[in-house]
Amino acid sequence: MNAITQPIHFAHHSNNFKRLRGRLEQQVGRAIGDFNMIEEGDTIMVCMSGGKDSYTLLEILRTLQTRAPIDFRLIAMNLDQKQPGFPEHILPDYFKSIGVEYHIEAQDTYSIVKEKIPEGKTTCSLCSRLRRGIIYRVAGELGANKVALGHHRDDMIETLFLNIFFGGKLKAMPPKLITDKGDHVVIRPLAYCAEKDIASFARASKFPIIPCNLCGAQENLQRQNIKDMLASWELQYPGRSQAIFTAMQNVKSSHLMDSSLFDFKNINLGDVVDEGDVVFDG
Repeated sequence: MNAITQPIHFAHHSNNFKRLRGRLEQQVGRAIGDFNMIEEGDTIMVCMSGGKDSYTLLEILRTLQTRAPIDFRLIAMNLDQKQPGFPEHILPDYFKSIGVEYHIEAQDTYSIVKEKIPEGKTTCSLCSRLRRGIIYRVAGELGANKVALGHHRDDMIETLFLNIFFGGKLKAMPPKLITDKGDHVVIRPLAYCAEKDIASFARASKFPIIPCNLCGAQENLQRQNIKDMLASWELQYPGRSQAIFTAMQNVKSSHLMDSSLFDFKNINLGDVVDEGDVVFDG
């Protein structure tokens, strides 16, 4: 586990835990407000993988639901991909124990991925496409107009660098988007939350975590390489991850090179374009 994701250890009812929970609730509430993620009468399908992020997402949303000045419905949904040895009982038992409405969708995507992807190759891309199609279909069947995913701040930063290094695009994960068919809104309420805080919260909450066994460790995944790079930066320059994330919210199209976003060709002497602050080394 790297420096960014290493959880802090403390008891569930300690003051530190209460402060951590309060911080996560505040960050999720701010993200919801900043991007208008949840509105009156929404039915939100919360995608549950059984990992720390989705457990935390559901728990915080359930708490905020009790305090919100608007009414909205939550449905927890797990896609059982039929991986060998997957503990099918854990999530239904958990959902029943907390009294949340839920749906388990069983689809054997595991066999499809294993059939299509050669041994040793990355399975994430195909697996994600298959999951996405099923998730949107199920959301429609359940009457959910919004789909909540558990991606957090560090996921967004990692995706930014993956797209820069391997896709040639200045692109990350949006906190809110419309699906390609235009029939659902996807929201990421954990957008402002740091992975290390989520890991600490999940550990202290003793969520019954289910590891993803479909892809195995796959230590050669480029996302893991990016994660390690960011962890190294964070150790050397504490706060760098937050600085990168802040930069993602403070974009100046006139200081990049995308002519579709800024009309460089027709700049005239009379136009005022802020030269901006340029940070030099040394």
